[in-house]
Amino acid sequence: MTDISKFLKIKSNNIAPSRGKLLISEPFLNDYYFKRSVVLLAEHNEEGSFGVIMNKPVTVKFNEVIKDFPDFDAPLYLGGPVKSDSLFFVHTMGSKISNSIEIIDGLYWGGNINEIKEMIMLGVLNSNDIRFYIGYSGWESKQLESELEKNSWLVSTMNSKKLLTTEPDILWKTSLDTLGNDYKIWNNFPSDPGSN
Repeated sequence: MTDISKFLKIKSNNIAPSRGKLLISEPFLNDYYFKRSVVLLAEHNEEGSFGVIMNKPVTVKFNEVIKDFPDFDAPLYLGGPVKSDSLFFVHTMGSKISNSIEIIDGLYWGGNINEIKEMIMLGVLNSNDIRFYIGYSGWESKQLESELEKNSWLVSTMNSKKLLTTEPDILWKTSLDTLGNDYKIWNNFPSDPGSN
């Protein structure tokens, strides 16, 4: 938590993290990966937590980065700083992709990558159904709880349709709106308070 956030008395909303919850970064978190980010938790337990950043698309096309994959006209997202040489994904296909794990109602983590490739080749899977990430965000046991105590994050929820259809550049602000009036002022904070 930054000095200015202490001055502004940013406070926790006291929602516990769990699978399917969102982490919304406090407005002055000045980190390359997590600045004004919204992280979807795919898992949270006593061993740690992991998920993907939902609002950080990269500027290159999917097939420019991901080789050995069918042509797929979709954005690619930065999922986090861990295993940035690996591909992760969330989707809405459920049991149509084996080994998928439901995160929230209608949204799934992972699954059989060969089935995904085949579905893309057959045209039955498109960019509205799946989102790909380079890397993921991870926390060791009790690390996320420590960051929550320092008010680096708020915990929230959002349904899967809104989460996947909200434009990445407004997802942070939209996520704050779901938390009520106490956090609306965050939308007015400059991303770099030192530049004002």
